[in-house]
Amino acid sequence: MNTNRLSETLRAALNDQMTKEAHASQIYISYAAWAASEGYDGIANFLFRHAEEERNHMMKFLEYIIERGTKVKVDAIPAPPPNPTSVQNCFEKVFEQEIGNTESIYKIVKQSFQEEDWATWHFLQWFVKEQTEEETLALNLLDKIKVAGGEKASGNALYALDRDLAKEPDDAKLAEEKTAANP
Repeated sequence: MNTNRLSETLRAALNDQMTKEAHASQIYISYAAWAASEGYDGIANFLFRHAEEERNHMMKFLEYIIERGTKVKVDAIPAPPPNPTSVQNCFEKVFEQEIGNTESIYKIVKQSFQEEDWATWHFLQWFVKEQTEEETLALNLLDKIKVAGGEKASGNALYALDRDLAKEPDDAKLAEEKTAANP
């Protein structure tokens, strides 16, 4: 009996996304290791936590593929890009990586809609919201480094930013959650 409830194209797309999530985790680990080697332990801690979050996303895709009765295909993870050259460059790279991940998720959402695979479409809505949070968080990081002075940020500003990121929440408040009483 065939238990597969995914089209071949959706199965391939979901498996590819699972690999992208694993790659995102490796990128965050790489950037965290760079930050730690530069003395930014707070930034490193923040990035290590996000590496774990990306790994959890990978596992969500893996479990969903299995639950839909089809095969998981584990592919090799590409090497992370070169290390950042500065704290600002690190946050820019994080933002670019999240934008790429969002675009990939959106393609699968569109594909699931076109194929009328409502279970997969529904599953992906969590990732749509998550990517909105991730992009917002990355933009907030870019804003913080901009306020600190960008590429010309002083040691004191970078120290304060590093200290703040050690305890920064791992999610961002989204516009859809805000009200006039709670902007």
